Amino acid sequence: MAQRTLADVLIDREYVTRDQLDGAVKQHHQLKTQQSLNELLVQLSLITERQLAQALSELWQVPFMDLIENPPDATCIKRLSPDVALRLKSVPIGFKDGRMVVAMKNPLDIYAVDEIRLITSEEVEPVFASGEQILQTITGGGTGHRLTETLDRVMKDLDGNADITIVDPSEEEMAADQLRELSNEAPVIQLANLIIQRGVQDKASDLHIEPGRSHVRVRYRIDGILHDAMVIPKKAQASLLSRIKIMADLDIAQKRAPQDGRLSMSIGGKVFDFRVSTLPGVNGEKIVLRVLDKSNLTLGLQKLGFLPTMLNEFEKLFGRSYGIILVTGPTGSGKSTTLYSMLSRLNTGEKNILTIEDPVEYQLEGLTQVQVNNAAGLSFASGLRSLLRQDPNIIMIGEIRDSETAQIAIEAALTGHLVLATLHTNDAPGAVTRFIDMGIEPFLVASSVVGVLAQRLLRTIDPKCKETYEPPPASLRRLGFDLDKAEPVTLSRGAGCDDCKGTGYRGGLGVYELMVLTDDLRDMILRRGSTHELRRAAIAGGMSTLRDDAMQKVLLGVTTVEESARVLYTE
Repeated sequence: MAQRTLADVLIDREYVTRDQLDGAVKQHHQLKTQQSLNELLVQLSLITERQLAQALSELWQVPFMDLIENPPDATCIKRLSPDVALRLKSVPIGFKDGRMVVAMKNPLDIYAVDEIRLITSEEVEPVFASGEQILQTITGGGTGHRLTETLDRVMKDLDGNADITIVDPSEEEMAADQLRELSNEAPVIQLANLIIQRGVQDKASDLHIEPGRSHVRVRYRIDGILHDAMVIPKKAQASLLSRIKIMADLDIAQKRAPQDGRLSMSIGGKVFDFRVSTLPGVNGEKIVLRVLDKSNLTLGLQKLGFLPTMLNEFEKLFGRSYGIILVTGPTGSGKSTTLYSMLSRLNTGEKNILTIEDPVEYQLEGLTQVQVNNAAGLSFASGLRSLLRQDPNIIMIGEIRDSETAQIAIEAALTGHLVLATLHTNDAPGAVTRFIDMGIEPFLVASSVVGVLAQRLLRTIDPKCKETYEPPPASLRRLGFDLDKAEPVTLSRGAGCDDCKGTGYRGGLGVYELMVLTDDLRDMILRRGSTHELRRAAIAGGMSTLRDDAMQKVLLGVTTVEESARVLYTE
């Protein structure tokens, strides 16, 4: 009898279907990297790290431990220092029959087991646990229930404690020293920290603090969708907003003009940067904090959602020494993450890389970043001219907004510079006609632009509540399936659970459309071809559209038909 494999266990447990697994194996062969198939399955959100650990536990007959359902003993955790625990991806969780139980991402690593035995002077009983839960336990990020308890206690203090200063919203402007004093009250400091910590814990991209007539509402943007998080008593408004502004080094006395700032916080042993923006409203200032997580930039382009074939084409583009590469898409589609990931790949120390941005979202070592300051006369156009006098090899432009900036970018590309930039268009071919509409001559566009990447951000199915189903024939026809020839099609969706707050989705991946400028497309640009003509020609030349890329991820079980329709067809 043949020995069972991990694939057999994953299919038997209904974590993946045979078709999904075959598709992942095919991609793994095409990728030709040292990344394991297990890592690719997790990367594509076909399974979670927890499900992988459970499957490996069954395959190798080693017990599995859920660290959320079975919290480790606080004293036992300290038997390994955090740096050693992180290096070994292991955490002691308790004792059983005189042996120390250690949750490990790879309990079969006998060298790690021996090292733990030497450090702790204890006999070790290794068990499987998900790498994500181990990391959360080591860094303190797995204490969500304690965070909620603390928040509830702070809210009760704000709502019922007579020592908390009550602020009447109808009062005139308060003095800066009074605002500062209010913001230094302990419950207010805790509340501000907890709002930020919970946002990071929920993997929010933006945190909205919105004053209303009778209360202050906090909402988090998670995977592109805003969710209500908490309601705060109105009397805490002035002190809470002042506390956030103090943290971001903003003027707390200025309430009638928008302000922008930044702040940093260490959460779970990891430093997060936040871009802070205030906007005066009739009920008070609204504050939005954009979460800037640098770890996303080191994941690699393959983990942003690129399928192997497109990734190879894209890497060839930014491996060139000159030309313009444009990244297009709506706000919140991940353009900045893509650009910074490209810069991280190109930042080898051998080239002079300069950027001009408004604002500078991520600060990267090894390159020079310039912040636009229109009040001081530093615009994209004037700053770009200055950048060209700094002997650059690569220039990144945060956004091409006007014809002057576009003209200078094209001249830079034609004089031997690689230019990376974003542009607001709906698709890849539209970027070319947008340049021409700005007044750029077609021959300059054709000579300088080497490729355009259009992208959107799709929510991915929560693996914890993923289920499969067979869609009705009418739906399959709309998706373009030939029912006379096609084999039975099985798709996936999220049933909804506490982990995903009932949405069926958790996390997100990009969908992409890459148009590489060929000679045929350049000839069409010179003839001032329309966007539709360029699109038809690009597709005929092998371009995979946003819809094509989304459908591949639907068939792989990464996302749903409804989500792709929401993002791609209803804009």
